[in-house]
Order: sequence, then structure tokens, then C-alpha cells
Amino acid sequence: MLMITRRTGERIRLGDDTVIEVIEIAGNSVRIGIEAPRSVPVYREEIWAAVQEENRAAASAEAQTIPAPAKTDADSG
Repeated sequence: MLMITRRTGERIRLGDDTVIEVIEIAGNSVRIGIEAPRSVPVYREEIWAAVQEENRAAASAEAQTIPAPAKTDADSG
């Protein structure tokens, strides 16, 4: 992990088209702004983790409810 110290108004650039800017620092809280192309998804970590968990649960439930294919006469021959 890269650790960088920034002050309010300072920026970090990721690649050619993504910028993270420190907007405000108040106590233990830091507000940041993110400029990124619409094609780059940006999530808060806890939201991303919740979505991943829901996807895993849905995939597991789907796998449990899909019946196995029925055997045909062609399968036995």
C-alpha cells in the first residue's frame, strides 16, 4: 500500500484520468472528492463488500434451487 500525506486542496492522480482531492479534514474525518470516467466504478468499501456478499448468497441460492438435468434414453445408451 502506498501511503501519502496530503493537505486540504491537494490531489492525487491515478493514471491519466482519475483524480482524488482532499476536500476537508475535520478531526478523524476526511472528505475526499473523486473525478473519474463514468466507466470506472467507484464504491465505498462497505457498500462494495455488501454487494459482493449479496451476489455470493444469490449465486449459492440459485445453485441450490436449479434441478439437475433429467436423464433421457440417450444418456443410458
